[in-house]
Amino acid sequence: MQKLNLSQILSQKLSPQQIQFIKLLQVPTAELEARVEEELEINPALEEGREEERTESEDMDFEDNYDDDLRYDDKDINLEDYLNDDYGGYKMQGDGNYSPDEEDREIPISSGISLHEQLLTQLGFLKLDDRQKVIGKQLIGSIESDGYIRRDLEAIINDLAFSQNVETDIDEVEEILRKIQSFDPSGIAARNLQECLLIQLERKEHPDDPSIRNAIRIINDCFDEFTKKHYPKIQKKLDIGDEEIKEAVNLITRLNPKPGGISDGLVKTQYIIPDFILSNTDGKLEISLNSKNAPELRVSRSYSEMFDAYDKSDKKDKKLKETVTFVKQKLDAAKWFIDAIKQRQQTLLKTMQAILDYQQEFFLEGDETKLKPMILKDIAEKIEMDISTVSRVANSKSIQTEFGIFPLKYFFSEGITTESGEDVSNKEVKSVLQSMVDQENKKKPLSDDKLVKMLNDKGYNIARRTVAKYREQLQIPVARLRKEL
Repeated sequence: MQKLNLSQILSQKLSPQQIQFIKLLQVPTAELEARVEEELEINPALEEGREEERTESEDMDFEDNYDDDLRYDDKDINLEDYLNDDYGGYKMQGDGNYSPDEEDREIPISSGISLHEQLLTQLGFLKLDDRQKVIGKQLIGSIESDGYIRRDLEAIINDLAFSQNVETDIDEVEEILRKIQSFDPSGIAARNLQECLLIQLERKEHPDDPSIRNAIRIINDCFDEFTKKHYPKIQKKLDIGDEEIKEAVNLITRLNPKPGGISDGLVKTQYIIPDFILSNTDGKLEISLNSKNAPELRVSRSYSEMFDAYDKSDKKDKKLKETVTFVKQKLDAAKWFIDAIKQRQQTLLKTMQAILDYQQEFFLEGDETKLKPMILKDIAEKIEMDISTVSRVANSKSIQTEFGIFPLKYFFSEGITTESGEDVSNKEVKSVLQSMVDQENKKKPLSDDKLVKMLNDKGYNIARRTVAKYREQLQIPVARLRKEL
């Protein structure tokens, strides 16, 4: 038997305006323009451009048309809010000196031929029949972004049978694969690193050169030892001297382990568009928003004037009332979007200013060791906003300084206490660690234990596991793999 019960609960729900602001806040500058274009497309009451200036007589006529005795007010529509034009035009400026002609809206995109197109062109120069060309295209299509074919040849044979209706075998596929491996760039279409390096070595101009022969022997017979840098084992196994192995290893290390990576068309060009621009005028730091954060938006005046026609019409007309309801919704959406853009800019500037004040020493000198320990909570408390708001700003924004472009999350780090009791950023410790590794004797690289001792001597209280973690974050290999001949 069903029962009806009443219960009271206290809950919080975000309004549509809040949701819109949150979404806009986390959008970086590079994507903001697309978001504005999308809103302009779906909302005809929103226009792009500066507000047109009206003459004094036009302003008087505009106000007279909406005399108090003509206001219409019912339960659904309040014309009072829509007949005044105080939100009709709004220029969201990121910089007071910004002019709309300062920079183009469009970003030039580089064009080029992709790696697969280059390989298909080279395939066309081979004297292959139609069947072999189909196999060749299937193999080229299986090449991954770094230039390797990691898919099993048996699987490629099955694909040819099911999708192309071509029956073939391993020998025929390997024969065509070897022809593709002769294409440029050298090492393309290899199935693993060992094969990639061998292809490049075998295509050298002087194959009889002793260093090339030794390099091929090392890759063929001692590849596992080479990857682990067990050079004495290699020398003993191949019976070669110190100078010979040094020349061969130097030759191998100059080869390209990712032949696909040199193609311009393989990876899309990524543009870093800073959200903030920092200027230093005689030691005075000034922050401004990128001008692309300042779209010119206004509410369509023609939509606002529709209420004038509604005031002078028969208000009992159902279709006309439905039209006015639609216009009201679009005007609300346009006003909310403009307000959200404005609020976004204010929040961005407020957050960035707080970061600037906190890390002023770094922004003045650009010295990584000047960075202070700073977490999201520090900035959130300073600007009196929620941590999630600061996180949305920090995770997707960047700033242009005279020292380069930095993501905002770069300035956030945990602190480490030194022997003197001072808190320093872990970025400072990482910088010191990187410097130690750069200056070490590569014939006798420093172990993690030695690095810990050296850091402790400098006053940084740090454990070995922490050093290992920082080393991995800096992509520094273990001492054995840093060893050079």
